[in-house]
Amino acid sequence: MGLALLTYIVVVSIILCIFMYIDKSRAIKHEWRISEKSLFILAILGGACGGVLGMYLFRHKTKHNSFAFGFPLLAAIQLFILVRAFKYF
Repeated sequence: MGLALLTYIVVVSIILCIFMYIDKSRAIKHEWRISEKSLFILAILGGACGGVLGMYLFRHKTKHNSFAFGFPLLAAIQLFILVRAFKYF
């Protein structure tokens, strides 16, 4: 259970980090963007750690309070759940 959960979180985090990069590059080029709703859905589904990494690595959405506080809060919750999952197995 714990290893499967870890794998899932890592995969979704990588996807969200890539999406943050794509959205940042599109913002620079004034092109069609990935919706904030889509980014948050991926974060809620387990990719918050990758979202936080992408947010600071690419300097993207760092001034939006919903992202600056929401992604780290979701990441903390997901890490807590992950630690608890490994504690019981």
